[in-house]
Amino acid sequence: MLLLSEHNARLEARLRELYDRHREQAANIDWSYHEYIPWELGRNFKKEPWSEDQQTIPDGIQTAIETALLTEVNLPWFTAGLSTTFRGSFQVLQDFVHTWTAEEDQHSNLLETYLLVTRNANPSQLHQLRKQVVEQGWTPDYQTPIETMIYTTIQELATMVFYMNVAKAAQSHDPELAVLLRRLAKDETLHYTFYRDAVKVHLELEPNHVQHIADVIMNFRMPGIHMPNFAEREKQIAKNANYSPVHYFRQVVDTLIEYWGIQSLRPSSTEAEQSRLKLLAHYDRLRRIADKLSRM
Repeated sequence: MLLLSEHNARLEARLRELYDRHREQAANIDWSYHEYIPWELGRNFKKEPWSEDQQTIPDGIQTAIETALLTEVNLPWFTAGLSTTFRGSFQVLQDFVHTWTAEEDQHSNLLETYLLVTRNANPSQLHQLRKQVVEQGWTPDYQTPIETMIYTTIQELATMVFYMNVAKAAQSHDPELAVLLRRLAKDETLHYTFYRDAVKVHLELEPNHVQHIADVIMNFRMPGIHMPNFAEREKQIAKNANYSPVHYFRQVVDTLIEYWGIQSLRPSSTEAEQSRLKLLAHYDRLRRIADKLSRM
């Protein structure tokens, strides 16, 4: 049986390997958001005020982009929450938060600039929404490093899937928007991969962490849930922008249950095993619901 110091040393070394891998992969796809903006479409709002008839993409896709923007603008709060949660844990986790923040920093700029340059949003309304969301802030649902890493795994994967799926819906309406969204998805893929594998390392060293996985998956909420009209936004995106509860189950929950090996995991704690079984029962319920919805 590993001593706590030996366990921590192995865990920190594995996390450092994952961080080094992330840095290497990210360096190969470094980018600047100005490359993805159709600047030739830009017009002076003072000379030509915005009007609804200037929108060029369908309402559902516009709502999806705006919703993504209103999630991404809370980066300062996300960074603060992660930094606080990982304080006192391994330094490599703080290092990753710094790198993650630098990589995420362009996302809201890109989405907002796209909407303004292409006139696919009311600029005054958009700025008011942005201010409202940032002023409202965000508080993490979890306070321990392992729970937070599980949460961010789900959140980053869901965001990556969201961008890729909306890109498919947008392709025929605005190919440049589809390219933009796929570029954002590349960042989310790398972030998801780091957290996904960090959780996997924790499970390999201590299978009882499945208890935390069960809790987070069964109670998961996206960080943008408190933005204005979030429930209505979800409905519109599900109907018109290619991202619904069915996609969430099949491309997020199903993916993680399989990757983390929840079916075959054997924790030593009775409580952890009970949580694992509850999670699998929850998973089966979601699968039946997804199958039913997909047939409608």
